[in-house]
Amino acid sequence: MTAVLHPRFAARRSAARAGTWWGKAWVRAVEEAAYATEDLAAGRRLSRSGRIGQIEVDSGGFVAAVEDDGGVWTVVGAVPPLGEEERDALVETVAAEAGRVAALLAGELPHSLAEHAEEAGVELLPYGGELGTTCTCDAWADPCPHALGVLHQIAWLLDADPFVLLHLRGLPREELLARLHGRQGGDHQAAPAADPLAADPDLAVALDAVERARRVVELLEQDAGPADHLF
Repeated sequence: MTAVLHPRFAARRSAARAGTWWGKAWVRAVEEAAYATEDLAAGRRLSRSGRIGQIEVDSGGFVAAVEDDGGVWTVVGAVPPLGEEERDALVETVAAEAGRVAALLAGELPHSLAEHAEEAGVELLPYGGELGTTCTCDAWADPCPHALGVLHQIAWLLDADPFVLLHLRGLPREELLARLHGRQGGDHQAAPAADPLAADPDLAVALDAVERARRVVELLEQDAGPADHLF
């Protein structure tokens, strides 16, 4: 698996809560995992402080550095990855209904996808007991406030891109798309491989939107002037 390094979040003055149903479900799991409400409050403050570094996400876990007045600490987290049969079932679930891939690429996680995955034996969203963390600080509670701060920021990542959740569960974006493409090719072995974008216009539109959004972010980060030509 290939790890993905997500940019650090700037400091935020107001409370930044998850806005999507899957982001809120992640936050509920974080709240279940917390030992005390005081730790949760401290974790939320850290998540908004701008003192959490880039978050590296990989299959089954994540790593981030967190700074506070006592020093810089390393948080390592674990989320149980799906087994091979569960990944196969999830790929089949995504492929079973038109528009699901396009929805994921557009930053949406359809309720029906999660429900049908659960019916197939695949739990996409973890519960509190599945969120394991360690930290180099000397706090005795697990998760500590540093880990809770990182977990809250992961909810923001999930809000923006549900593929982050799939990556944590062991099925990153590139692998899912490759499996879907391979599955399509396997269904038509006697014929030349079809262009997946031509076969699914919704997918082509979603990919175009994702690419335009990526270019806008790049231009803004480079202070390269207006990005009106991308619309």
